[in-house]
Amino acid sequence: MRNARGIFQLIVGVLVLLTWSASANSLKGVRVWPSPESTRVVLDLTEQPSYKYFSLTNPDRLVVDLKHTTGKVDLANVNVDSKLVKKIRTSTPPEKGTLRLVLELARPVKPVLFPLSPTKPYGDRLVIDAFDTKEPSKVVTASQKVTQDRDVVIAIDAGHGGEDPGSIGPGKRYEKRVTLAISKRLANYINKQKGMKAIMVRTNDYYVNLNKRSEIARKNQADLLISVHADAFTSPQPRGASVWVLSQGRANSEIGRWMEQAEKHSELLGGAAEIIENTNSEKYVARALLDMSMDNSMVESQAVAGRIVKELGKVTKLHKKKPVAASLAVLKSPDIPSILVETGFISNPTEARLLTTASHQDKLALAIFRGTRDYFKQSPPPGSYLARQANRNHVVKRGESLSLIAARYRTSVSQLKKENKLKTDVVRIGQVLRIPGSSS
Repeated sequence: MRNARGIFQLIVGVLVLLTWSASANSLKGVRVWPSPESTRVVLDLTEQPSYKYFSLTNPDRLVVDLKHTTGKVDLANVNVDSKLVKKIRTSTPPEKGTLRLVLELARPVKPVLFPLSPTKPYGDRLVIDAFDTKEPSKVVTASQKVTQDRDVVIAIDAGHGGEDPGSIGPGKRYEKRVTLAISKRLANYINKQKGMKAIMVRTNDYYVNLNKRSEIARKNQADLLISVHADAFTSPQPRGASVWVLSQGRANSEIGRWMEQAEKHSELLGGAAEIIENTNSEKYVARALLDMSMDNSMVESQAVAGRIVKELGKVTKLHKKKPVAASLAVLKSPDIPSILVETGFISNPTEARLLTTASHQDKLALAIFRGTRDYFKQSPPPGSYLARQANRNHVVKRGESLSLIAARYRTSVSQLKKENKLKTDVVRIGQVLRIPGSSS
């Protein structure tokens, strides 16, 4: 009898232990990262979450049930400050051991939830992205651009942000803060230059999806996308700035991906997409035009990157003395020249201190600006204020063809040949070509 009682007590103890283990997850904190078009809510947990969610209307709410979870977070002290999420609170759970959170919404949202594994300085997390469902602004295609003395538009992408801190250097120096500070200074220099205008991909501490970054640049009709970052390595020795451009391999794979999205053709090709629409040869013509657009973007990216490297070399040590080609996610728009600037190694103690110093941030921003300005003054986009101010001659560079130059200036091969009295399509390195319509 005593043995039976002992076995029973053991079984009860095991069940209690299992029950305790199943409810071991705990909500440690709630962080909110608002951005212009979405709000990210991050739940900090002690373990990987098990969860379900659903939406309610009248009023609009998003309900998240965290199974086997407890929490003593004071939600009243959570700084929401969002146009989409008004309040975060708890509610009566559907069953014991479940923590129910309710996001009170200003209007309907498209929710996307996903867990994140521990990465320093964070542990397990559940990310709740609430996307605004209001009708987005219509994308302006290249054919719709205002061409009368327009500004040269530079989209500035401050790397990382919000839940994504980027690399963390000695003294808890966050890459996301360094990139935003340099980007704001760069935007200030650009906006002071007559004929140029800066667009910030993010203006505060929130995360922007990598695909969204190039979309924001396109929406704002950018002539160049500059993504600002700070490098890092596993050892503290490496230091110096570098500039990166899209590799040919990544370029080809991106064009292939765009080809599978016919609805995107009009965004990339403007009026040309309407002309080739509903024809048997559309796919092949679209591919040829996208190839030409990507080639032109890569030539421009390489040229402006070279100038920025030269300017950076005057104010800081260089890690790479020439632009480097790589397969980087943010450098993937076939129609927008794009570069990524690594402003230095935040993993290097000396450089980490410099990168968080206002004077050094200003030097880096000024160098990036000067390289960008000088490029666009020499090769201004047609219809821009800088184009009207410039002597519209083009010096043929290695790798350039007449068709590539025509695409660069948005003119035709026949017009170029007529303007320069050319009998063939062959051009030579160093040859000076007059661009049609270049008179001021």
